[in-house]
Amino acid sequence: MAVEDNKKNDETEIQRLLDDGIRSLRDKNIEGIMSLYAQEVVSFDIVPPLRYVGAEAFRIVWKQVFSSFQSPISYEIHDLNITVGGDVAFAYSLNRISGTMNNGLKTDLWLRWTACFRKINGKWLIVHHQNSVPVDLEHGKAVLDLKP
Repeated sequence: MAVEDNKKNDETEIQRLLDDGIRSLRDKNIEGIMSLYAQEVVSFDIVPPLRYVGAEAFRIVWKQVFSSFQSPISYEIHDLNITVGGDVAFAYSLNRISGTMNNGLKTDLWLRWTACFRKINGKWLIVHHQNSVPVDLEHGKAVLDLKP
């Protein structure tokens, strides 16, 4: 029973970490967002390049996201699944980001999200994450209008 209780506690801790991250994103709080990530994080995002290595490289991406949106940014996590095993965990979900860009264009985008966590010095941190959108292979274009 203790193992299952620990897993539930870890799942709850990861959920709390993600909730804090959403609040930080909505507030454009870069330090709050960066507190989710391990220093050695590797990210595969929907914007080039193919990967970002290290927290400082990923910090630049988040600053660009924040500077391209007017406030507020809306972000939702749907169908979240968290699996914990010892000091590693993974999560996946369908996420929605919406808001108004600085050029006045409104955006409302669903994306697929996967994250790998490691418990480092007693704290769960993201060591890898990937955002993706479906692609129309026939036309070589991202499909951005899908909804769950």
